[in-house]
Amino acid sequence: MSETCKYPGDILENSLEKIENLLGADHGISKRSIGLLLLQEDEEIMSLVKSSEAESFAQIMEIVNHAKTHFQEPLSYIISQRRQEEASSIVSGAIEHLPKPGLPFKEKLSRVMINPVTGIPILLVILYCGIYKFVGEFGAGTVVDFIETDIFENHINPWITQVVSSIIPRHLFRELFVGEYGMITLGLRYAVALILPIVTTFFIAFAIIEDTGYLPRLALLIDRIFKKIGLTGRAVIPMVLGLGCDTMATMVTRTLPTKRERIIATILLALAIPCAAQLGVILSLLEGNSKGLWIWAGVVGLVFVLIGFLSSKVLPGDSPSFYMEIPPLRLPKLSNVFIKTYTRVKWYFMEIFPMFILASMMIWIGQITGLFSLLTKILEYPIRWIGLPDKTAVAFLFGFFRRDYGAGGLYDIKKAGLFTGNQLVVACVTLTLFLPCIAQFLMNVKERGWKTGVGISVFILLFSFTAGFIMNLILNILGISL
Repeated sequence: MSETCKYPGDILENSLEKIENLLGADHGISKRSIGLLLLQEDEEIMSLVKSSEAESFAQIMEIVNHAKTHFQEPLSYIISQRRQEEASSIVSGAIEHLPKPGLPFKEKLSRVMINPVTGIPILLVILYCGIYKFVGEFGAGTVVDFIETDIFENHINPWITQVVSSIIPRHLFRELFVGEYGMITLGLRYAVALILPIVTTFFIAFAIIEDTGYLPRLALLIDRIFKKIGLTGRAVIPMVLGLGCDTMATMVTRTLPTKRERIIATILLALAIPCAAQLGVILSLLEGNSKGLWIWAGVVGLVFVLIGFLSSKVLPGDSPSFYMEIPPLRLPKLSNVFIKTYTRVKWYFMEIFPMFILASMMIWIGQITGLFSLLTKILEYPIRWIGLPDKTAVAFLFGFFRRDYGAGGLYDIKKAGLFTGNQLVVACVTLTLFLPCIAQFLMNVKERGWKTGVGISVFILLFSFTAGFIMNLILNILGISL
């Protein structure tokens, strides 16, 4: 913000002037700078002023609190806007833009990526090659089939079952390790054979895209669309990260400038952004069923836009603004891709592996106590309501522990031949929209508070089964067979 008052009568400038008049001590920088930091509630400056301006500090805080009541966004956000306006004004008066012949190839390519006419087809090509072909077909198809079938089902599971059976003769305790939901035969198999290949291929693709400098250009490309749902292009970062891990992405929503944007982003991450492992398993489930895959993607995409749009109308707040520095395009560096992929896969696997083992233990305890059967029986009612076989309730119960755990349950049901084409697509859509996993739920509560976190989960639970019911009804009425 400039030293002169550009906004006469403005509450922010008036508050700043009052704070300057109350400051008496010499703090080494201008009183205006101190006032701006106080309005932004900088902890270090507030502590300094409290000790040096003890008599007037309470009055200063009254001015700060009074100024906050006049704005829906944080004062730090308002001040940043003012600084941006001032910088733009200086730049427009000092710089003359002349046509520059012969733009470099990288600059031409950058502009093509940002232009909606050419940028959207490029985005679709990246999604097709990077997500569908590499993660879906190669990671969730070829690699998963090899590890799960050739390694686990043919060698590890039979051998470990034989070893554990010789050590633990009692069936009840043996089931904890090598039963239908055993820690080794199910928990370890899901974590290593299903989730690890999918997450690894996703993080390789993400690291390549990130290292090229494409993500900021994607943010600019979709900024106009995101503004329709109450977000800006800045939200592309948590949304893309959500395709890796929604829990991590929910934490990254802290970077969004307003509370309204953070709530909308949290809802959309919990509802309509499948994590890499879940996405990979679903792509594997729908492999060879292109019609079903397009219906799944269309329904989830429609839900994303519809719920985002409605949230932007319901939640109070002004339309957000957005600006971002664009780095130059470059070829991805192999060492960068390797380090980023290794670090993320290690972090992710260290998080999910104990969760899978813990989930297997909880299911085992639930089976002994009868709680697992009770919860499954309760879930069977909405499962039947959306036209799915009763056994699908187990997969949805798994999905509450982890989304990818639930998708893995659908994978086993499909292998058993219990799904029709329509049922599989309805199950994939409903599970994608289903409750966030425990880790994401706890992160929602931590970031947004108990009321908002629980409210989001209750809404998602009701919405997911309603969407599944409507989808199943439409398929039956139209006589569509997938």
